[in-house]
Amino acid sequence: MNESLLRELVPAVIGVLVRRGADFASAEDAVQEALIRALDTWPDDPPRDPKAWLVAAAWRRFLDAARAEASRRGREVAVHAEPPAGPAPTADDTLRLYFLCAHPTLPPAAALALTLRAVGGLTTRQIAAAHLVPEATMAQRISRAKRRIAGLPLDQPGDLGTVLRVLYLVFNEGYGGDVDLAAEAIRLTRQLVALTDEPEVMGLLALMLLHHARRASRTGPGGRLVPLGEQDRSLWDTRLIAEGVAILQAALARDRLGEYQAQAAIAALHADARTAAETDWVQIVEWYDELLRLTDSPVVRLNRAVAVGEADGPQAGLAALADVSPDLPRYTAVTAYLHERAGDLERAADLYAEAARAATSLPEVSHLTREAARVRQQLRP
Repeated sequence: MNESLLRELVPAVIGVLVRRGADFASAEDAVQEALIRALDTWPDDPPRDPKAWLVAAAWRRFLDAARAEASRRGREVAVHAEPPAGPAPTADDTLRLYFLCAHPTLPPAAALALTLRAVGGLTTRQIAAAHLVPEATMAQRISRAKRRIAGLPLDQPGDLGTVLRVLYLVFNEGYGGDVDLAAEAIRLTRQLVALTDEPEVMGLLALMLLHHARRASRTGPGGRLVPLGEQDRSLWDTRLIAEGVAILQAALARDRLGEYQAQAAIAALHADARTAAETDWVQIVEWYDELLRLTDSPVVRLNRAVAVGEADGPQAGLAALADVSPDLPRYTAVTAYLHERAGDLERAADLYAEAARAATSLPEVSHLTREAARVRQQLRP
């Protein structure tokens, strides 16, 4: 596939969308989504007319996003159009909607997907990516959840754990791009902390604050991804870090450890290091061990392998990857990094290039492509 052709077509495709009525920012977002789709499908099924293909794909993405936004606004209008009798509420009903959509008759996975779609405002594609399943599978899951609660009164609040998971995923989606979405997740989690004394709620808020504190350093010019070890730590928000650490300490003092507290502890150790070289990787590995005990998550196993590679050396990190499925997103990129650390530059360059071809976002594709080029440059005499 000719990637230079893709880059040349971008301004023209954006122009077509703008002329059709899209604002420039929305057109850019839609074209980016279309480019990701092109990177995935064109190598096996190249279109006869690349520009027309991109215009059609981008316009569909724009319409989907516009409909989702209109639906969200419609719900907000409906909520405010008929205010309940009696004193005006002191807070909005968004958090209550999260609990009601996490209906007790639904399995946790279905309640989670439905809440993310109906209240969180995420697209089916975003939800599927967060759950590591195909988009069609997630669409069926959401449809079944809707049918299951059709006609039932939404008057029974759902499970707190499901709501926490929804807030966590909404924040992660916002942290990846839409700052307002991340801020909304933090706002709702603050409300939840005020309503309950559960330490896991506090742990989730601490985790959000510690990650959000690094937001300004995560991308460079043109949206370029900046890995944690290369971030300008002077850009980190020390006020948010201090608040997050204080909340985490209060949660851990309850002696009822949960996965969000463990994740927040890892984030706090990163935030505490003045430089990347001063990171306490041994403690981070210990916290990943706790997190594995709590979740047995394949993503946690992958992240633990990176931490082991930093604490005990790249060969130990590669050995830790034996417990991780190669099909997991980022597996190839992590393997490339550990091979580079081990001095196997040729293997690392090949793996970085392979990871770039499998990446699902343009910033990630660009970052991994640059990494492959950087390592190959070191191989030249």
